[in-house]
Amino acid sequence: MKIIGGIDEAGRGPVFGPMIVCGLTILEEKYFILKEMGVKDSKLLTPRNREKLAPQIQKVVEKLVIRELSPEKIDDLRAKGVSMNEIEVQIMAEILTELKPDVVYIDAVDVKEERFGQNIKRLAGLKNVEIIAEHKADFTYPIVGAASIIAKTRRDAEIAKIQTKYGEIGSGYPSDPVTIKFLENWVQNHKNLPPFARKSWKTSQNILNNSVRQRKITDF
Repeated sequence: MKIIGGIDEAGRGPVFGPMIVCGLTILEEKYFILKEMGVKDSKLLTPRNREKLAPQIQKVVEKLVIRELSPEKIDDLRAKGVSMNEIEVQIMAEILTELKPDVVYIDAVDVKEERFGQNIKRLAGLKNVEIIAEHKADFTYPIVGAASIIAKTRRDAEIAKIQTKYGEIGSGYPSDPVTIKFLENWVQNHKNLPPFARKSWKTSQNILNNSVRQRKITDF
């Protein structure tokens, strides 16, 4: 019986919070269930719909593997010269070795889709697995959409925990004015970055540098 897998991430770009990578498998004969549920790219669903679908997805899949990379872990790897693409390749290869599907669909972040898939396959060491890595795979394939829903729901929960402790931080993305305002105020008051920020992000470094320059001007 053919086993179909899907892998996707949530939180690659934010300056706040973890990146979540999810992989799951389903029997080919049950694949239609995902479509009937209305599973699709998590970005096309409301938070309420994602929260509703997540437990339903978990009931029909065969295996579910989640990896959470903290801001500290991401910063540590980047400090060692590991790019975000390479980080995703490593994590997705680890997940793939646990899933062991016959075919797996992956949302590719590399500009060269085929290269991204080949790198994951090489690192996973699973010669018999067919890997289909494509841009916007979460939109095209329900199995990847399912992985994106689980990953996004998990990340949303982690962001909610941070907000419960520290107050409104926005979405965590650099394009979010609420996030930037929070970060600027935090740096101004604490002279450093919050513990849930990715210190290696340009956004973090720019705000830190601006704060240092402003203090120097004030001191002068």
